[in-house]
Amino acid sequence: MLIIGIAGGTGSGKTTVARSVIDRLGPGKVTFISQDNYYKDHSHLSLSKREAINYDHPLVFDNELLIEHLNCLREGQTAHAPVYDFTIHTRSADETVELKPNNIVIIEGLHVLSDENLRQLLDIKVFVDTDPDVRILRRVLRDIEERGRTIQSIHHQYLNSVKPMHEAFIEPSKKYADLIIPDGGHNEVGIQMLSILTEKYLTGGRTLDEE
Repeated sequence: MLIIGIAGGTGSGKTTVARSVIDRLGPGKVTFISQDNYYKDHSHLSLSKREAINYDHPLVFDNELLIEHLNCLREGQTAHAPVYDFTIHTRSADETVELKPNNIVIIEGLHVLSDENLRQLLDIKVFVDTDPDVRILRRVLRDIEERGRTIQSIHHQYLNSVKPMHEAFIEPSKKYADLIIPDGGHNEVGIQMLSILTEKYLTGGRTLDEE
């Protein structure tokens, strides 16, 4: 099994890169995992305390569970990822995502390359590198449209946690990448390179176009 880790700052285009590779390979050939689903469970805290947590720090992720699930997939076993509800800042009590074993697993998230134990499980490490102004604009739109946030709360969070955590942890993790893709989903050449590497693994050295 080939495990590809795709990291990068908020709004960098990590998911777009992952989805582009999956679309090229075809449905059913790739298991996709979002690190966002592995935020630690904070259901025991009040909503006000949950809202005060720094969700951009690497320690808020339950990487032990994520690693456990990756090992299950390597052994051919199905795993069930939690689902995180960003509107109430906690895991869903009755919903999970079924993860089936596959030849290719793609995991994307802010801190996929920040954790040494997680990095050791990755066969290809990718960093999506996008300008900060583009990333923050994308985050503003996402948080308002998908997570019910106000512009004031987004501004406060960006200055107090997003930006400092990016500078302290995410940007330094770029040094571990095997492949850096500037401009995320707009970089067709970078996506094609990653897709070709993945295709060659699937086809024993041939690309899908050569079959």
